[in-house]
Amino acid sequence: MDTIAFLGLGHMGTPMARRLLTAGHDLTVWNRTTDKARSLGAEGATVADSPASCVAGASVVITMLADPAAVSSVAEQLLPALRPGTVWVEMSSVGPDAVADLRARLPEGVSLVDAPVMGSVDRAASGELLILAGGAAATTENDAAANAAEKALNLLGTVRHCGGPGSGAALKLVLINAVIGGVAVVADSLRLARELGVPEAEAREGLLAGPAGGVAGRAFAAEALYPVRLAAKDVALATAKAELPVLETVHRVLVEDPELAERDLAAIRP
Repeated sequence: MDTIAFLGLGHMGTPMARRLLTAGHDLTVWNRTTDKARSLGAEGATVADSPASCVAGASVVITMLADPAAVSSVAEQLLPALRPGTVWVEMSSVGPDAVADLRARLPEGVSLVDAPVMGSVDRAASGELLILAGGAAATTENDAAANAAEKALNLLGTVRHCGGPGSGAALKLVLINAVIGGVAVVADSLRLARELGVPEAEAREGLLAGPAGGVAGRAFAAEALYPVRLAAKDVALATAKAELPVLETVHRVLVEDPELAERDLAAIRP
């Protein structure tokens, strides 16, 4: 099996890395907080002490980090250590501008695929993520690594090839902001139901059965974990690219209560 470097072992990264390890990959992992890597180390992964040492010798590099600043910081350390023929799969939600910046910094012979995901920790653990892949991994130097990257992604979920460089990152912003906005609308709908005297159970049942059933299901999910602070980050990335008055209002809701920052997006419901 190909050697894979996996950087970023947060709520999403840990179950994703574990699936690769369970499938038999030679896996090296790194996380800014080393404690989060120890469980995977106990299961057979090699724990690296720096991004550079993590990617040394890897044919496939996967990053799953919190935001553009984190990705840029890690990139600064790992880029010099990437060997020609390596495929870097960037799975964080950072937007197309950050992806373009990474591409401009790639060493010769290294390819980058932006492949953010839709789905939370439950789907990460079960390998049911929707992976939005932008850009081609295969070059004349790295056909084997490109095939290895594709196989690794298929272990994590269903891969949707979106087009050229940055297209996966762009589609992710579109899809995730529809979800965030939808969850906020469901929260308002429940508030309206309360004011009108509609029993909450009846309102929930009606929302789930109606046209808003998908976002209502996400708003009522118990197994998901998409922290409010990350939702706020994704909305900020979107509103920086277009005039989006509804989402600007949603962003204010997401940041107004610091106590919600680490709770799931569903916490904004009444």
